[in-house]
Amino acid sequence: MSKERARRRAEREAERARAMRVNEERQARGARRRAFLARLVPRPVRVRRQGGVIARRHRAQNVVVGAAFLLVQALAWLLWGSPAVSFAVLVLSLLLVPVVVTLAFDRRT
Repeated sequence: MSKERARRRAEREAERARAMRVNEERQARGARRRAFLARLVPRPVRVRRQGGVIARRHRAQNVVVGAAFLLVQALAWLLWGSPAVSFAVLVLSLLLVPVVVTLAFDRRT
């Protein structure tokens, strides 16, 4: 009986050793894969807005320009209601926004 128990214990230990080797190989593959992916994929970079006076002024100006653009579009849609006129006002607005921004916010003069 003791030879049988010794044989079964040896089988269990061999199975446990094989399972440990398989687990170690799996963990090693995972570590290699994580290292490879870490080299390929850049780490996320935290992006912060500029906090200076000029940056705040530009953000405020962009908000004013965007609000004015939306107001013009809404007024055109409410006053005329025609899709053709609304599209024409949209195209004209897109062409004139840079001109208005340059004339209104240019600091060189």
